[in-house]
Amino acid sequence: MILQIIKVVKYWSEGEITNFIKVWTLVFASLCFCFFAAKHVPKGLSRLLIIIPVVILNLILPLSLHSMHLGGSSAFFLAWLANFKLIMFAFGKGPLSDPSISLPRFAALACLPIKSHLVTPSQDKVIPSKHGLKSLWNYAAKVLLICLFLKMYDYSDLIHPKFTWVLYSFHIYLGLEIILAFVGGLAKTLVGIELEPQFDEPYLSASLQEFWGRRWNIMVTRILHPTVYKPVLQLSTPITGRKWAPLPAMVGSFLVSGLMHEVIFFYLGRRGASGEITLFFVLHGVCLAAEVAVKKLVNGRWRLTKSISGPLTIGWVMVTAFWLFFPEFLRCNAVPRAFDEYAAIGGFVKDISDVLVFKSFDNVTRFSVVEG
Repeated sequence: MILQIIKVVKYWSEGEITNFIKVWTLVFASLCFCFFAAKHVPKGLSRLLIIIPVVILNLILPLSLHSMHLGGSSAFFLAWLANFKLIMFAFGKGPLSDPSISLPRFAALACLPIKSHLVTPSQDKVIPSKHGLKSLWNYAAKVLLICLFLKMYDYSDLIHPKFTWVLYSFHIYLGLEIILAFVGGLAKTLVGIELEPQFDEPYLSASLQEFWGRRWNIMVTRILHPTVYKPVLQLSTPITGRKWAPLPAMVGSFLVSGLMHEVIFFYLGRRGASGEITLFFVLHGVCLAAEVAVKKLVNGRWRLTKSISGPLTIGWVMVTAFWLFFPEFLRCNAVPRAFDEYAAIGGFVKDISDVLVFKSFDNVTRFSVVEG
């Protein structure tokens, strides 16, 4: 039976999964180079010059992957997270600059959406740490919700298109949270890094500041803070003064976030940038800056109750997402491609179950992972 199971795994390892393994083998090799080279090259321009080829490699490698889940997640981890962390590392900043860090931990921190428990006080001020992942029951419930959504999509001709988009938005959120939790759990098992949730129930947000700063994709916020927010803040302070300098820093952070999302969508759809994704994030950056400015002006003398501000916040995020975000998402044919990948996973599970029941891999149903 073990040989039959190996035969199934070997069959399913062809194509996209083989490319996925090759990509991440090259990633680990390049990170080993950065780890050992940095011990002999001082931080600053010299270290940046030796890291630049790795940054370029991280931009090229996701082009070898075509699936929504493996390709999209790899593009996010490599082109965005890893490259931003490596650039900080070149100048002796960020989580990779800890001199006592081991190679496995260096590699995990470099390209995965996790945070070492060794953080600076300034980092803790950005987002309160909430150590540990949620319960397994929480994630099991979210997996069941995704399965429910998949079933509901079969009746999409009976559902209003806008409601289908609402389902897409929750599907994206739940899918991202499950993927990031899985990756984080794997990192904890392998290298023992302390974890924290990447999402904190964003639908409970009572303001844009709470949604983008403390509840949605927390690791991205942590990456943008030292790489974009702080430099723009320092440049803006002599011009606008200390009180108002955070406002252009917020807009700058959202601009960079929008551009990086355009890059991720390029990997997903192999299409030129439409600019709508960047506009979505710049719009939210401007709205967030306006929200913070109003809070500074009223200085706590007046505020909306959470029962009002909460629905307004989520409603604004949803409306602007329908307008600018989801059209680009649909142009990538994300939904049918994701369904094909779910079918492939189902085929793999079916083949394994057939082997366990019939002790043979002959005449089982075969699916193929769609590569485009």
